[in-house]
Amino acid sequence: MNNWNGTGRLVKDPDIRYANTQNGQLCIAAFNLAVDRKFKKEGEATADFISCKAFGKTAEFIQKYFHKGMKMGVSGRIQTGSYEKDGQKRYTTDIIIEEVEFLEKKESNGNPANSNPAPDNFMNIPEDISSEIPFI
Repeated sequence: MNNWNGTGRLVKDPDIRYANTQNGQLCIAAFNLAVDRKFKKEGEATADFISCKAFGKTAEFIQKYFHKGMKMGVSGRIQTGSYEKDGQKRYTTDIIIEEVEFLEKKESNGNPANSNPAPDNFMNIPEDISSEIPFI
């Protein structure tokens, strides 16, 4: 089984590029995720920087909604590879992202997202509804 799940923050905005395929252009998102370690080194927090790649609709979603510093949850699979540079063989390890989740609420003008008014087709629920519900 080849599964990897992680939670971290984007080190910088995802690097987006497109590749031509038989089915058209394929969006590719490459980014590093800073994943905190549970222990500290000499009193300082430490993190691992995980190289991630996403393809297709997942890459487009990441491009549209995620930016530097945002916290995200990802799941995918580990993929290793190698290439030659300057006559030396180099090895890579990447997480191929299959699913991504928001882990923070979006803020607008410094206010949490849940303080925004409800859309027209939803009702606003008051903070203290106990006086308005007859069975409480």
